[in-house]
Order: sequence, then structure tokens, then C-alpha cells
Amino acid sequence: MQQWREAKARHPDALVFFRVGDFYEMFFQDAEDGARLLGLTLTTRNNGAAAQVPLAGVPVRARDEYIERLLRLGRRVAICEQMEDPAEARGIVRREVIETITPGAVLADSLLSERKNNFLVALVEAGGAAGAAGAGGVEGSAFALAAADVSTGELVATTAPPGELEPELARFEPAELLLPQSWAEPAAPLAARALSALGARLTFRPDWLFDPTVAAAELRRHFRVQALDGFGFQDGDEPLLATLGALLAYLNEVQSAGAANLRPPRLERPGAAMALDEMTRRNLELLEPLRPDASSRGTRQPGTLLDVVDETLTPMGARLLRRWLLRPLVLADSIWRRQESVAELFEQPALRRRVRAELKGVRDLERLAAKVGAARVSPRELKALGDSLEPLPALQALLAGAASPLLAELAEGLDALEDVRDLVRAALVDDPPAALTDGGVIRPGHDAELDELRGVRDGAREFIASLQARERARTGIASLKVGYNKVFGYYLEVTRSNFERVPEVYERKQTLAHAERFVTPELKEWEAKVLGAEERILEVEARLFAELRRRVAAEAARLQDTARRVAVLDVLAGLAQVAERRAYVRPVVHTGYGLEVTAGRHPVVETMMPREEFIPNDVVLDEEARIMILTGPNMAGKSTLLRQVGLIQLLAQVGSFVPAAAARLPVCDRIFTRVGASDNLVRGASTFMVEMNETAAILHGATRDSLVLLDEIGRGTATYDGVSIAWAVTEHLHERIGARTIFATHYHELTQLADLLPALVNYNVAVKEVGDEVIFLRRLERGGADRSYGIQVARLAGVPRSVVQRAAEILRDLEGAHSGGAVGLGRLGRRAGSAAAAADQLSLFLPADPPVLDRLRRLELERLTPLEALNLLAELQAEARGGAGGGR
Repeated sequence: MQQWREAKARHPDALVFFRVGDFYEMFFQDAEDGARLLGLTLTTRNNGAAAQVPLAGVPVRARDEYIERLLRLGRRVAICEQMEDPAEARGIVRREVIETITPGAVLADSLLSERKNNFLVALVEAGGAAGAAGAGGVEGSAFALAAADVSTGELVATTAPPGELEPELARFEPAELLLPQSWAEPAAPLAARALSALGARLTFRPDWLFDPTVAAAELRRHFRVQALDGFGFQDGDEPLLATLGALLAYLNEVQSAGAANLRPPRLERPGAAMALDEMTRRNLELLEPLRPDASSRGTRQPGTLLDVVDETLTPMGARLLRRWLLRPLVLADSIWRRQESVAELFEQPALRRRVRAELKGVRDLERLAAKVGAARVSPRELKALGDSLEPLPALQALLAGAASPLLAELAEGLDALEDVRDLVRAALVDDPPAALTDGGVIRPGHDAELDELRGVRDGAREFIASLQARERARTGIASLKVGYNKVFGYYLEVTRSNFERVPEVYERKQTLAHAERFVTPELKEWEAKVLGAEERILEVEARLFAELRRRVAAEAARLQDTARRVAVLDVLAGLAQVAERRAYVRPVVHTGYGLEVTAGRHPVVETMMPREEFIPNDVVLDEEARIMILTGPNMAGKSTLLRQVGLIQLLAQVGSFVPAAAARLPVCDRIFTRVGASDNLVRGASTFMVEMNETAAILHGATRDSLVLLDEIGRGTATYDGVSIAWAVTEHLHERIGARTIFATHYHELTQLADLLPALVNYNVAVKEVGDEVIFLRRLERGGADRSYGIQVARLAGVPRSVVQRAAEILRDLEGAHSGGAVGLGRLGRRAGSAAAAADQLSLFLPADPPVLDRLRRLELERLTPLEALNLLAELQAEARGGAGGGR
């Protein structure tokens, strides 16, 4: 218990898994928390003279299963391991905390998603590192971020310009956020509101760790350098230093083995990639469908862009593709480089097939290299690393003649690591066990001492095996047999019916119900040889394996660089495979304004139906038609068209081919989407408030070079309010921002804007009426729609027939009132309130005619004298100003 108290004192905020034999035990409050969180039985143990101590435990073999559940709950686990063999320890077995597992610092494969990075992210405000960070972060601030994945060795630092913190954080999908302690104060709203909504564990550390001077010293110590200039740091990068230093200090504390394997930091400067906000990622369904399955998070989910375009063959390629989709490029040269590589692999299918055939032989080289560096690799995993190097010379040869610059660069820098491959191949058997203690790891002929020990052991085993025949012949006991178990060692077993034949030299060792087990001096002598040799064999194998691991770990930087290049090649070949499989075309990406898509398709929706059933559409947005007002019935496909354009643009800026017959696309600085309706009750935001928040973010963030996709603005409030907001937003986008925009709406009044705004055009999604039925043609046509066919859709949805019929009656009455007719107004007034009010709410810009217009229509101007005309004009003006139709 003293050992446990010491471990707990050093790790007060973690559940301490304290190794006792075949169990990890928890005590006191840890036991109570563990039992509650993990569904364990809470018991007690006698703590000497003290009171009973709460106790709960988990089996060692099931450790990772329980740790995974705790990590999902945002808890930390300190592993306190037995550091001695209990059989050899003198007194109490020595125990130490060997690692602290937190959501952002994980090395075990069973706790990680193979196709997704596991980032720990440190964050400070860029206005002055810890001091500014202590202010808590305010709207409009810039921030510095550092992200580390100890399972792959990746270390990245970047800055988030004002307003782009959420997109930058989201692309890393952090499992844990490291923040200055002062951010936990009530005066620091950023951590409490925005950051907790990401779902990551928030870990607070002393502010002084985020001091740039302290952090720079930590960086120099960790990477064993005297200056940091070689990493690319510049004047003004103190916030980046602050985040990196605090991150490394934390990792060295909780996961020192993983921290030691981190690569030098890669600095990402703003302006190279697009920030994708949360609503755009969600609405375009990049990684998760709109209704995600929580149990499958971190894996490929059907109905997402990632699921459709992921043809990667290696885990590190899958992780890289995920990062590319969350960080589209905004520099045309970088996009063209990727495009040319994809095009070369697309146009040479034989080369692509051979490259992909070799890639199938590469395991998760990135994480295997990290495990080697962290001294956490098993014999089987080290053999897998060696096997993963086998295809590299062939890949190098295949890419030797590549024409595209990126492929040529990959080929030129690809290290085949043949020396490392030969080292592993020469040392390990073809099929090593998962655990070193199982033995049989090192290949025969690799070490003379080991071969000699194996000869002694095998000779002794052969002698013992032959002993059974000799003893049967000597004693005449035909049923006598030689056996072995881990408790009693080797023995001679004789059934009770043959006891009288047992020689006196036999020594009784164990009594069974129907037999006795014996040993002889000779058997004990040979047993000692076997067991002594096996013990020495395990020692020698452990020494040889450790030496092999150290030699491979010394090449960790080469392994990680090769893993990165293989991942890039895997993604490029995968995108080329997608292009062929799904008939994508290479888009013309330019730095101008116009966006033209010919026969574009939704990359996800088209996979869910036969190809001939999806109706492609053309879309053009240029200087003369910057804004498209898209009207049409419910269920006609307006939202699909919006998302389709966004996904085509995003794929192009990733460097991929796109689902279309042809495409000419500009480089957009941002893609904004506002689709659908949702609330956020946790933050106290109604559906309409969320809609307005998203709209505000678009209007503040969009520029002339952005692509804006809007689906229904203003539907969450009264008709007058909603259509007024939609009208004003459209004017603002046209007059002030100038962004390429598609606005899908049921406010048909907005189609009138085409007469007022020169760069606005109307389109509708066509339908065909057959009687009371509506056939959705899914075809985009010029001009606005005059109906939304909501009642027909309600009928298709199964709304009771009586409700549908009554809705049709009310619609006819409203339309009659709207046109000035009186048919049905009395009936509508009795059942639905004031007909005038209903008609008044039907449309803002085409209201029912006021009485003053009726008087004007009845006038016979040719019979009026000038004086009568002036008097009448005065009356009409007075009526217009103060009458029932005043202000119209």
C-alpha cells in the first residue's frame, strides 16, 4: 500500500492500475470510480491494522479493453507495473509507473483507430503565449497550435488566424487538448464553451510551461540541438515555440517512450490550405453522415465522401487521405502537382496496378517505426516491419521513370532500407511469436551461443523422450509414460495397478486418483539441463532481440520518411483508382473566377443508385452570373445539387479527379455551406439561432474567392422576417462580397431579384405533373419555379388523407385571396382565422390588393375635370396614408 500511495501521489488525476500478479488493482477512490465507470464489483481488502480498503480490479489480459472504455470517458490511467520477477524478488516486488495513458497519448494498437490519427493538441493565444492565453481567448484572436501523434511520431505546429480556430482544431480531430491553467478560470470563456464542444479531454497545465523561453529550452533539450533555426522558426514564432515546448514537456511526463520517437516539428504557415468550418464538414458529410453511428466513429462510415474515395491500401495512406480531405489546398501550383501525379497513374493503368500490388505488402510502417523507437515492439511486429520493407525496391524501380514532378520526387527520395530489411530477415524466424517470452524468436544460425544452448536443450529433450521406452523395457510396465507440466516439471507416471513393479530408485513426486508420478536421479539431471538451457535461451534471445530493436530504432528517421512517402504514393494511386472506377475526369483548376461543371454528379449519392438513374446537371457561376437562386419542389434534389457542387470543388482542391463530364474550377479560399435545420440546446441556441449563427459566420468570413452554398435561410421564423433576411443576405452577397453563390430556397419572391441584381440568375429543378402526382425530373432548368408541391410531398410521406385534403382547400383559398378573389374566404376565416391576415402572410412582395387600388381601377379619368382629379388625388393620398391599405 505504501507503493500504491507513492504512485498515486505522483499521478493524482489518473486512475492507478496497480499490478498484483494477474490483476491490475485499484484502491480507495480509484476503486470506487473504476467500479462505477467500468461496471466492476467493488470489494475490500484488509489493510493491516487499518480499516478495510475499497478494492476493484481487472485482469491483466483484458487491460486494454478497460483502458479503452476509460479513455472514451476522458479519464487517464497510470500503469504501475511489477519491475521484478516475483519468484526472484527479495521481499515486496518493486513496482513503478511505466506510463500514463491519456486520450491523446496512446501507443497500443488496440486503443487506436488504424485509419485515423490520434492527436494531442496544445493551444495558446498568439498574442503573447501564456500571458495572452491567460486572458482566455476572445473572438477575433489568433492562436498557435501544436499537434503530436505519438503512435506515428508526427509533430506539427501551425497558427490559426482570427476566426479560424475551430476549423484548424477540427482538422486534427484532437483526442486531448492541452491548455494553460488560467484558461480554466471563469474569466476564460473559450475553454469552457468552444473547446469543450469538440469532445476532446481538456487538460490544464501550469502557465509557465507555455512561456516561450521555457518552451524553447525544452525543445532544444528534447531534440539535442543548440539552436532552433534549423527547424524553420522565424522572428515572431514565440507562440509556436510555446505550444511545442509545453506539448513535449507533457508527453515526456506521461509517455516518455512515445515522446522520444517524435520527428522534428513541421511548421505549417497560413495560406497554404483551406479551413473547413464545422458546418461545412457536417453538411458535405466528409467523414460522417448527417446522422452518424457513434459506435463506428474513427472508421469508414457509409454515406460519406471518405468512404467513396478511399481506395488506399495502407493504414498510413488512409490516415493521410483523411487529413487531405480536411485540408484542401489553396495554392494552384500545389494542386497541379498532385493532379499531374494522379493523371499519370490514371493514364497508365498497368503501372498503377503494379504499384498497388506492391503497396498491398506494406503494413503500418509509420506506427511500427514509432513502436520500435518507443521500445514497445513485439517480435511479430518487428518481423512485420521487416516484411513491409520487402516491396520498397520494386516500388523504387516502378517510379524511376515517372514524368510528373511529385512522383519523380517520391521515387528519388524513397529509401528502400535494404540494410534494415536484411537485418530483420537474418535475425528473426519466419513466423515469430507475439511475445518474446514464448521463445523461438531468433533464427537458427544467427548466434553461436544460442545454437549451442538449443542443442543442449534439444538433446536433453530427446534423451527424456527416449527414457519412456527404456523404462518400460526395464520395469515391464507397458503403460508407463513420461510427462511434463509447468508446476512439477518432468515425471514418470505409473497406474495404481502397477505399483508393485515400481523400482526402489523411483521417488514419489505426486499422487493422483488412479496413478502415481515419480522422478529418478537421472530424470532430474536431464530436467535440469533442459530447464537451465531454456532459461538461458530466453535470456540470450531477449538480449539479441533488444540489440536488433536498438539497431532498427537507430534508423527511425529513415523509416518514418519512407513511411511518409509510401503514404503519399498510396493516396495518389488510390485517387487514380477512384477516377477509373467511378468515371471521374481531371478538372481544369485555374486562378480566375468562373466555375463551370458539365454533367456533374454527387460522388456519394450516385454510388447508392444505378449509374443510369442519377441525373447529371450543368452548373455555371461566373462574373455575369455570380449568384444562382435555385427554386423547385421539395424532394426535387436542390440540396443534393448544392452539396454536389461543394464536393466537386473540394475534390479538385485536394488534387483529385471529379465526378463530371468536364469541369473548369477556380481555386476557392473557402467553401461555406448552410444546409438543413438543427438546434444546439446545450449552448442555449434554437434552430433559428443556429441558422443565423451559421449565416453570420458566412457573411463575415466569405470573400470574392469563396464558394457559398445556402439552403433555406429564414425558414425558422415568421414569413416576413424570414424572406426579408433571405433577401438582404442575397443582396449583401451580390453587392458587398461577390462570392460565387448557390442559394436554394422556397421563397419564390427571391426570384424577383433577377430583375434588380445584374449578376443573379434563376434556376429551378424541373418536375412533371401527371394529374395529382408529381414526377421529379432532377433536371436543372433556367428560370424560377412557381410552386413547391409541399402538399404532394406530404401525401407521399404518409400524412393522413384528411389533413392533405384540408391543406389543399386552405391553399386554394389563400391563393384566391392572394389574387383578389373572394372564393372560400368566409370558410377560411371561420376555420383558419382572418383570411386577410392569412393572405397578408402569404407573400411580402405580392400582397393582396388594398382597397385604394380598387378605387383606382374603377375611375373613368376621361370624365374628370382637372379640379376633380386634384381633389380625388388628395383623397387617395389621405386614404393611402391612413386607411386600411396605408403604406402599401
